[in-house]
Amino acid sequence: MIMMLPEISRSMLKNSLVLGLFAIATVGSVTWLQQGTAERIQAAERAAQVRALGEILPAETYDNDLLADTVEVHDPLLGTRTPRPAFIARKAGKPTAVILQVTAPDGYSGAIQLLVGIGVDGRLAGVRALSHRETPGLGDRIELAKSDWIRGFEGKSLSNPEASGWAVKKDRGEFDQFAGATITPRAVVEAVHRALQFFDAHRPELLAQRGEPAALDAGAPTQAPDVTRHSRAGTAAALEPSSLAPPTGAEEQ
Repeated sequence: MIMMLPEISRSMLKNSLVLGLFAIATVGSVTWLQQGTAERIQAAERAAQVRALGEILPAETYDNDLLADTVEVHDPLLGTRTPRPAFIARKAGKPTAVILQVTAPDGYSGAIQLLVGIGVDGRLAGVRALSHRETPGLGDRIELAKSDWIRGFEGKSLSNPEASGWAVKKDRGEFDQFAGATITPRAVVEAVHRALQFFDAHRPELLAQRGEPAALDAGAPTQAPDVTRHSRAGTAAALEPSSLAPPTGAEEQ
């Protein structure tokens, strides 16, 4: 029997409605899955950030949420003009340390991202490599997992050693270089030294109490950074993405 034209139209309309409902359900499911995945990724990233910051400062030295208590800064001494958060550690409301995100732009295979923790007394609490693309087996020894070289900064300050000592031994400084790899440690030493200079020049605004204006010192020798203070749980700032799996490269000179 030949189907009449009205019946064909009704059949096509029915099929279109079924396909439309299926498409709506599929899009809804994908959106729901994406939202759930994004939330899990954000939670995982926050946990990784907390661990990274926790490696710099002992837990007993602060009682605040480091990711929610930040001062946004940028300055050439930090290796970038892009605003990034400095994390403020506090104990009973009083500042105890600052963790700066610092870029060493002149690594052997490109920029090296660092976390530099500085106590209120100006001494280094710790330094960690956050991301890099240095040569495996050579420059990657800036990672704590590969060697304890990075711990050699702990307790150092602008005056310990003096300015001439803030270099690798090959450059007549006090810091070891790696066998076959001088460029990477040289870049890190210089970047950490610049971070100390930045902290020294901008200590008041970095360590301002909550609610106090982060006034810049007009006489500071460095370019004054833009400063925005955050102290709410919803303002946690992301660290630079970690990438500690560099490609194989040539030996450094």
